[in-house]
Amino acid sequence: MNWNEKRKVRIAVLDLYEGAPNQGMRCIREIITHWSKSNNLEVEKKEFDVRLKNELPDTSFDIYISSGGPGSPLESRFEDWDIAWCHWVNEIQRWNSNPANTQKKYILFICHSFQLASRYFNAGLVCKRRSTAFGVFPVHILETGNAEPVFDGLRDPFYAVDSRDYQVVQPNHEVLNNMGAKILCIEKERPYVPYERAVMGIRFTEYMIGTQFHPEADAVGMNIRLQSDEKKRTVIENYGEEKWLSMMEQLNDPDKIMWTYSHVLPNFLNQSVEQLQGVLV
Repeated sequence: MNWNEKRKVRIAVLDLYEGAPNQGMRCIREIITHWSKSNNLEVEKKEFDVRLKNELPDTSFDIYISSGGPGSPLESRFEDWDIAWCHWVNEIQRWNSNPANTQKKYILFICHSFQLASRYFNAGLVCKRRSTAFGVFPVHILETGNAEPVFDGLRDPFYAVDSRDYQVVQPNHEVLNNMGAKILCIEKERPYVPYERAVMGIRFTEYMIGTQFHPEADAVGMNIRLQSDEKKRTVIENYGEEKWLSMMEQLNDPDKIMWTYSHVLPNFLNQSVEQLQGVLV
């Protein structure tokens, strides 16, 4: 998608990391920069510190990316920032549902934001996992996910970075069907354990999509995290040293997380900006 003239696209990035060290924001910034240059687009990007400063964007942006972050998506529901975040989602919904607003607003919810969105939409049971999930794991695409433009080019299964203490299980199919939502993918099958497979991606509305995994994660960031004492210990305790070594090897495989890195978020940006062609000046 290369246009002959530059068009300004306004992107809001909602930072939910609460000041915690992370690689997610760096990766999001780098993907947006590379994508804008590749498509000859002028991008105005603004970041909002949601949890420390209670900052939320207004409806003047074209595209919104709400990041991952630490902590419980359940215990924060009465905190000011969480309430404000839900009001922001509601405002974007109201904007998109207004027929007079021909230029719609697109949102990508990542990891912690996906859990908050699932809670907001009552998409399923948001609950704590038995143990922390961290590392590189296969994700299985459902039939509904095969037609999802944001997943265009992904293989089944595809590999993604998973980092969470919480999960979405027991999808509320009646609610999802009524709102036209679709479950896109689920976590890897583990026939040797008696646990329900978690939902890993949902198309909530025509303009809002979320992933439990981190589509922005790159090999550099994962290498740093996997080699930290805390994360290395987490993986080895939950999956064994052989799994940790396998994950380290997978970081250099272009068909694993780098394939996901180069497809999901860029696909989302492409899909979002296409409706702006002929609208932006």
